[in-house]
Amino acid sequence: MFVVGLTGGIGSGKSAVSRLFEQQNITVIDAGQVAREVVEPGEPALAKIAQRFGDGILLENGYLDRKALRKIVFETPRQRDWLEQLLHPLIRDRILLKLDQSDSEYAILASPLLLETDQHLLVNHIVVVDVDEATQISRTTVRDSTDTAQVKAIIAAQIPRDERIAKADDLIDNSGTIDDLKPQVEQLHNKFLHQARQERESDYG
Repeated sequence: MFVVGLTGGIGSGKSAVSRLFEQQNITVIDAGQVAREVVEPGEPALAKIAQRFGDGILLENGYLDRKALRKIVFETPRQRDWLEQLLHPLIRDRILLKLDQSDSEYAILASPLLLETDQHLLVNHIVVVDVDEATQISRTTVRDSTDTAQVKAIIAAQIPRDERIAKADDLIDNSGTIDDLKPQVEQLHNKFLHQARQERESDYG
């Protein structure tokens, strides 16, 4: 299957772009959602996280307190490294399973860490959703009720903006409104349909 990797910094609007692709009946696999699935109650990874950080990392309903964990790992790089080594292989395996189950003409893998992890090896084409840092900060602080310092720490932990842009096969400018976004996604959708069909023809040829 032809797989398009969709990425961008925090607050860039990957979710809005993903929804527009879904409206075109394209399967979108959200790596962020997969990351939440692998730490749900009953999953082995959650037990290991609680063992390392204590039961205080869990909410009353048994789910992971993601905000508390985010604070720990972005203040302590050693803890972030441990968490990534635990979760990244689990996330990758579940993404592969979901790709195998997709029946749309092509699939989107939407991931904030597409370029920071080996997830980019799972895709044929990379699309970057781009906004400036000030927009990232303002959108994220409002959306997540997070303070500016923590958002800046997250941005600093991600691949730099210029490197992300340099790795893009296509770039989406999401500095405007949803109406500015729609024609960009529609144009890319038509392009990917063509590329996916070409790839299938070459496989059968």
